[in-house]
Amino acid sequence: MNASNELFALKRVSLDKTDADALHGYMNEIALLKRLDGNSRIIRLYDSELKAGPNGSKGYLLMVMECGEIDLARLLHEQQKEPMNMVWIAYYWQQMLQAVHVIHEEKIVHSDLKPANFVLVKGQLKLIDFGIANAIANDTTNVQRDATVGTVNYMSPEAIELPDGMRRLKVGRPSDIWSLGCILYQMVYGRPPFHDLGVYQKMKAIPDVAHVIEFPEYSTPSIPPSQQTGSSTPPKVLEHLKRPVRGDVIECMKMCLRRVPKDRVTIPDLLAQEWLAMGDESPPKLAPDETIINPHYMRQLLQYGIRLGQTGDANLDDDALMQDAERLIKELQALQHAAS
Repeated sequence: MNASNELFALKRVSLDKTDADALHGYMNEIALLKRLDGNSRIIRLYDSELKAGPNGSKGYLLMVMECGEIDLARLLHEQQKEPMNMVWIAYYWQQMLQAVHVIHEEKIVHSDLKPANFVLVKGQLKLIDFGIANAIANDTTNVQRDATVGTVNYMSPEAIELPDGMRRLKVGRPSDIWSLGCILYQMVYGRPPFHDLGVYQKMKAIPDVAHVIEFPEYSTPSIPPSQQTGSSTPPKVLEHLKRPVRGDVIECMKMCLRRVPKDRVTIPDLLAQEWLAMGDESPPKLAPDETIINPHYMRQLLQYGIRLGQTGDANLDDDALMQDAERLIKELQALQHAAS
């Protein structure tokens, strides 16, 4: 806390417990944060210091940073039992895209994106934790990594797949897009796409093109077991709070979660999607003899059919019934056209 009673975060790393590679990662993090200083979507580093320790110990690395109120992982956990709120999703999804776009423009791939890597600072989402982020060489869009790292739920297929006889992995910008797609999926459905599988099953399913990712038409919130009595209790599904998922949002998730990296959508394209402005979803394309019917007109049609039966006029042949149906469709189309 400073003299103005503002709170800051202090990151303190014991160098006695840190090997050379880990220390290099922390120094890399400091360099990246300095490069990105002033960007509103990246956590701000105010100061850093290597402090010598007593009695010949290696000492500590200290970093003074912006203090986040809550990370996205905790926020999603709290939101899991609430009805899907598309305004809330669009608001934070756009800020996530903006944050990752900043590092991609700087030729940096994060490679470990997950909800815990985003924190809220005064209500604004910011990207944190560059301990394993890598600068991308000028002549390539990939980085080389010595080992598989990351959180399995959000790891891309190329981060898991190991070609025969090779130990180094190529992970580029599309890998971050996959991870973002997993986070969006969790925002919509309350869990990431491979959540219900064990770790080994996830490692097999994520790269497997034959494993189909389900995109339900409805989002149904649930209460996690930890919030109920008994740890073995399955999640309580709140069916009465289910909401339909927009078709364009489902398509957005599908574009992020394509197994082949080069087939995935880019961040500029994601930022340009119309649903982020929370406008009405594009109406379905209808054939000339089709129309949309609401409960009010359906009730009128049912009453019309009942009256036909009561008056004895229901014994119409198929041609006459089809002519009557086509007439009613045209009348509905005319009503809808007049209303619009």
